[in-house]
Amino acid sequence: MWKDWNIKDLETTEGKNGLKVFSCFACGGGSSMGYKRAGYSVIGVNEIDPELTAIYSKNFPKVKIINMPIQELVSKKAYPPEIYDIDVLDGSPPCSSFSMAGNREKDWQKDKKFREGQAVQVLDDLFFWFIKVAKEIRPKVVISENVKGMISGSAKGYVSEVFRQFDEAGYDTQLFLLNSASMGVPQKRQRVFFISRRKDLNLPKINLSFNEPPITFKELRKGDGVKKNMTEMEDMLLKNAKPSDSDLACINERIRNKRIGFTMKIVRDEQVCFTISSGGAMYSYQEKRHLTANELIRIQSFPLDYDFGRNDYSHIKYILGMSVPPIMMQKVAEQVAKQIFGLSPTPSVI
Repeated sequence: MWKDWNIKDLETTEGKNGLKVFSCFACGGGSSMGYKRAGYSVIGVNEIDPELTAIYSKNFPKVKIINMPIQELVSKKAYPPEIYDIDVLDGSPPCSSFSMAGNREKDWQKDKKFREGQAVQVLDDLFFWFIKVAKEIRPKVVISENVKGMISGSAKGYVSEVFRQFDEAGYDTQLFLLNSASMGVPQKRQRVFFISRRKDLNLPKINLSFNEPPITFKELRKGDGVKKNMTEMEDMLLKNAKPSDSDLACINERIRNKRIGFTMKIVRDEQVCFTISSGGAMYSYQEKRHLTANELIRIQSFPLDYDFGRNDYSHIKYILGMSVPPIMMQKVAEQVAKQIFGLSPTPSVI
């Protein structure tokens, strides 16, 4: 059953288990909120995007933020002193070139950036810069989250290199493929998690397996949506939608014999929602409309009072799509605290 929550609720859990986290590629704080919900303290974060840094600061003003590329963080050793005493280094290195929805091999080793205001960089090298951070600060555990495409096709060789570099840095690594739909998140979002344990500490291996009941879109749909910014084409295609249609492309191919819009998903009440991406569109089958911002916020398990900086639908969707669902990270962090650090679960009212 879905339960709405607010940032102020984190006061009941944050810091309760005594474990400390530093997060790279922090974006808007999705993973940070997950750790806080699980009882950790987030002592600092690194983020390249100045606008996302400002938004993070609005929501978490007490967290130290280092706004610079991770390459600069490493080369300048611009770490806060307390980072050398952390329990967990967290990071979701942007690897859009491995996404199943992207160009994959065609984009490997090419300079890219996500949007204006960010530095141009080779995205698929960022994971290795992240490992350099681990090698320098020596956290007890490193938790890395990434897209499912990393373990598909030619990208498997990349994963082998990740394992090799973690090993060279002094860490034993395990890899898990998890689906947020089985972790209390109202969204089907498959992601890989690397859990790396410092060898000299002889920390135990971890088992990550979740089987929570699915949360369908019906529990989140408010029935108050409007057909805002709907084009005539969208409206026409949705009116011709059948229960078997998963996106507008299916409808368009059936009635116009053309294939378009693979990211324009249609969700039915009885379904768990598809993955929220930073682009594309999502529609309610029952009401033939775009999903509202509040629905997207709930689907991503974000707090309802999160400050996105500006009330722009595309902007809100971008931040949500780029973020780790807080509850997904919470579930992983709870098991790390329990199985690796031997701590009892933090009581939570969230």
